[in-house]
Amino acid sequence: MRKPLGLAILQPLLKKPFFTIQEAKKLGITPSLLYHYFKSGRLKRLSRGVYQGIDYKSPTGNFQWEDLIEAVQSVPGGVICLISALALYNITDEIPRQHWIAVSHKTSMKRERMIKIVRLRDIELGKTEITLEGVRLPIFDRERTIVDAFRLLSYETAIKALKMALSSQATPRIDLRKLEKYARKLRFNITPYLMTVIT
Repeated sequence: MRKPLGLAILQPLLKKPFFTIQEAKKLGITPSLLYHYFKSGRLKRLSRGVYQGIDYKSPTGNFQWEDLIEAVQSVPGGVICLISALALYNITDEIPRQHWIAVSHKTSMKRERMIKIVRLRDIELGKTEITLEGVRLPIFDRERTIVDAFRLLSYETAIKALKMALSSQATPRIDLRKLEKYARKLRFNITPYLMTVIT
């Protein structure tokens, strides 16, 4: 059975991890046609205005990260945080059972089954980007992630992350000045924990 003409035109975009309505428009495909393909099961909709080919396969076959990419794309203004960020930075032994995504404390959104929404103040503090499967995604840097781990996760998880981030195998190692600066801004006294790990 031949593919509909619109899907044939979309072929270059269907090979990407995701594409936007704007990219489809440049090829002459209307938003209503994209929606029709989504409703008929020929496209996946990752979030508002963001789509993916139904047959898209990650080039690395790493489905854990593919799911995380979809999760971040589905949360407007979302930033990878806490357990998901620790796992990406290889400073935890925990395997995330959910995708941890931070949003502004003013944001209201429904909970999703595989997404753990964390509402945070100072959402821009320590925000950076990481490339995953060729896609640029927002994530908190190591220092902000460790401070948040002390604030919001278990003591054991946070201490382990700090030790792993300070080990000689860690690349790059964390910036202690930045760590202390973030801790002050977030009103958390990290000094006793640093003393425990360093001494």
